[in-house]
Amino acid sequence: MKTVLAIRHVAFEDLGGFEAPLKEAGYAIRYADMGVEDVASLPSPDLLAVLGGPIGAYEDDLYPFLQDEIALITARLAAGRPILGICLGAQLMARALGARVYPGRAKEIGWKPLTLTSAGERLLAPLKDLPVLHWHGDTFDLPQGAANLASTDICDHQAFLYDRHALAFQFHPEAQQAGFERWLIGHAGEIAATAGVTVPQLRVDTGRFSADARHAGVEVLQGWLRQLP
Repeated sequence: MKTVLAIRHVAFEDLGGFEAPLKEAGYAIRYADMGVEDVASLPSPDLLAVLGGPIGAYEDDLYPFLQDEIALITARLAAGRPILGICLGAQLMARALGARVYPGRAKEIGWKPLTLTSAGERLLAPLKDLPVLHWHGDTFDLPQGAANLASTDICDHQAFLYDRHALAFQFHPEAQQAGFERWLIGHAGEIAATAGVTVPQLRVDTGRFSADARHAGVEVLQGWLRQLP
């Protein structure tokens, strides 16, 4: 059986809606919790998934485990082995590829659609015109050699593809309504500190948009998995 190692930074930001399709594709899933487990000692999986979290990809001084995590991602990218990054995971992939990660123009929290690039029209076509969940304050420059797939008015680089084996999402295509209350609890401080963002609105919008976005996100994931070398 193929394996997925999912690097998790906070318990509630897991693979979400991506878990079931990965299992259906024949992958056994194993989570590794940062700050608890040593990623350098873990066996190499068929697919590495690096998930989201509320810390900065550049905060090595505060979170020394990021150095080992970036080393793992760098080696994976160099070896041409499949890797998927979501939110913080995408930022760590960008940094591992030599790009700068830094605070964005504004926090982007909530549901809104993407603007797809010509490359994105192919890979992200199921997500066209659909609101997706955004939850980030940082952004990154596009790594050299990567293809930008999408943007929003606040964030120029919402997804990128590096060769065929590395796919990164700044937004959250794995988001689903099941378990979303954990996000509202875990990010309560950030929500309260962000103008124009409220728990009731996030809850309502998730109820309205998450089912279609999850279905489309799964289509994107399945399409990418099929073309992996």
